[in-house]
Amino acid sequence: MRLLSIVALLSNRWWLAAGGGIALGLAFPKSHLASLAWIGPGIILFSAMGRTGGEAFRLGYVAGIVQSLIALRWLLYIPFPVGAVAGWLALSLYLGLYTGLWVWLSWHFFPNKTPPPLAPRLNRETAIWFGATPWKQRIAWVFLVAVYWVGNEMVTARFLSGFPWLGVGITQSEFLPLIQISSLTGVYGVSFLVVWFSVSAISATTVLIAHPYRRKGWLIDLIFPMSGILVAVVYGFQFLIRDGVPTTTANLALVQPSIPQTLIWDVAENKSRFQKLIDLSELALATKPDLLIWPEAAVPTMLRHDPETANAVKTLLGKHNAWAVVGSDDADVGDSGTSKDARYYNSSFAINPSGAIEGIYRKRRLVIFGEYIPLLNWFPFLRHLTPIGENGFSAGEKPVSFYTPSRDGKHRISLSPMICFEDAFPQSVREYVHADTDFLLNLTNDGWFGESNAQWQHAFHAVFRAVENRVPVVSCANNGLTCWVDPLGRMHEVYWGTTANIYGAGFKTVPVPILSGEKRVMTFYHDYGDVFGWGCTALWAVALSQAFLQMKRYRRRSHVEPSLIPSQVIRP
Repeated sequence: MRLLSIVALLSNRWWLAAGGGIALGLAFPKSHLASLAWIGPGIILFSAMGRTGGEAFRLGYVAGIVQSLIALRWLLYIPFPVGAVAGWLALSLYLGLYTGLWVWLSWHFFPNKTPPPLAPRLNRETAIWFGATPWKQRIAWVFLVAVYWVGNEMVTARFLSGFPWLGVGITQSEFLPLIQISSLTGVYGVSFLVVWFSVSAISATTVLIAHPYRRKGWLIDLIFPMSGILVAVVYGFQFLIRDGVPTTTANLALVQPSIPQTLIWDVAENKSRFQKLIDLSELALATKPDLLIWPEAAVPTMLRHDPETANAVKTLLGKHNAWAVVGSDDADVGDSGTSKDARYYNSSFAINPSGAIEGIYRKRRLVIFGEYIPLLNWFPFLRHLTPIGENGFSAGEKPVSFYTPSRDGKHRISLSPMICFEDAFPQSVREYVHADTDFLLNLTNDGWFGESNAQWQHAFHAVFRAVENRVPVVSCANNGLTCWVDPLGRMHEVYWGTTANIYGAGFKTVPVPILSGEKRVMTFYHDYGDVFGWGCTALWAVALSQAFLQMKRYRRRSHVEPSLIPSQVIRP
């Protein structure tokens, strides 16, 4: 009876779609279920097997919503309940559209034009219909399905300011041999391989159900994706086995104060939380690092506009003869000299031992509803759904590099700072890497999300940025993963001591490799960007345009003379 119940559940398209969404949602860090990504997309797609119209889209939409609700559940930790729930639901409903579009587009172009059985549930007749498709057409279709997925991810990462957070390739961050292809294709190459295999595996399973006595008939569906994965893994192992010990390192003191977000908003707590930062920094500087680093918005007031704060930083650095990179809000006062026309920025500063500011970086990619409110003049009620006050932040104009000397004066350290989720955008991070860049530095405050999966998901994006550009990525967080990633994607100094804790307060002094005068060898991805991704997007766009034109022609003909409509035309 239990087996019959499972079979009945799996034959129900809606439950199967939701199950695929659950599998894919749980595959994201850090659920320790990354292997589910290798079956999730295929389950989602095959829940709509034989459907090419609105039902296919709706099945994919449900799966996409379920996936997003699970993967983005950390949004509910934001200490602003109304906005947290509204944002979680709205973002999930939006992202689900892309999955629905992918399912619809994929089945719209399925090569078997024979009308499928009209059974509401999946059954063996449906499998036979699928398995009747010639194997060459099936293999080509599965390949294109993976292409369409990458096109979806490329658009999601760019449309409406972009949200690249749930790219399926991110789930494989710990599969080091596989992810090395990111230096060629970016993270999208990994997404392609995962989806290609996932759909091929479900395709092979369906063929086996349709023809259980043809023992080798289903193997052809797996040969090509398995070969692609094998090639990628062999390519990756070449880098892993050649890796050597760095000759020169810089010791970075990373301070994680772990201040709860509610205290950051409490002006009355400014003095105590700043003192905590100073106390941790005193301990960190006692280790004689080359550079002291504070996370995003660590300074409770504006460093450039608060003499008391600036003097405290000057005293600290002067006492230890140290350089620092500090996260602080900043402002440019307008012509009136008042806050009325001021522009505010989320910034980081390079500060020398005398307290002078040697460099300023201003965050370029702002968090929607977290740092700015779009269309506020049209929809003023939106301000009640966010913690933003009267003034949001303005975006910075360009990447910058900070240059600091090593403590012994023998080396110059070159770093490119980023702030918050800027390291989640592969197309932008390329702009921060130069031939003399020693490492990328991301300052972040993941304390917004309590002790949740958000910190892990954020940190695993940095793994791909390191591999794509073959450059170390250092992360200094108020709460979360204060650590660094080497150019092969290996994470270092993740936990505090021998514990499995990442959320506590403290400091870490970490040795990060630097170039020591030589120039960095640039990767294909750094030099040419998303060539692979844009190629997939072009095919996706052509297919989408063709699908809409076919639908338009079908509807026009159905209104003119129904008798002329071919019986084998794909149902919209």
